[in-house]
Amino acid sequence: MGSRIAACVCGQLSIEVQGEPLGVGVCHCLACQRRTGSVFAAVASFAAPYKVTGVATEYVRVGDAGAAFRFRFCPVCGSTVFHTEEGREASSVAVAVGAFADPNFPPPQVSVYDIRRHPWVELPPGVRAHGTDPA
Repeated sequence: MGSRIAACVCGQLSIEVQGEPLGVGVCHCLACQRRTGSVFAAVASFAAPYKVTGVATEYVRVGDAGAAFRFRFCPVCGSTVFHTEEGREASSVAVAVGAFADPNFPPPQVSVYDIRRHPWVELPPGVRAHGTDPA
């Protein structure tokens, strides 16, 4: 697989990644629900290098295990496009699956914070579900 481009809804902010995702997952934690405005976040991680085009606003959130995550979103339309874990920016990036606007994108392999999953949300067969963050 060559490159993929994910973008915000207005197109001002985009990220180009190379190759297949290292992993695809969904997170049902309350912070991700609030951040996305949905009942879960769907993200795909990719190995560096990656190329960002446009201007991003950043928000840093510290996770339950103490890692700091830097979320980048468009200051024009507000769409979250990608995030990195502080100290690991040079090795990988996590991109919002919906920002690829590709209905054929690979399905998730893992689900975290399943204790917060809305009961009507059904996971695809074979997804490994964790009550909290297994990291």
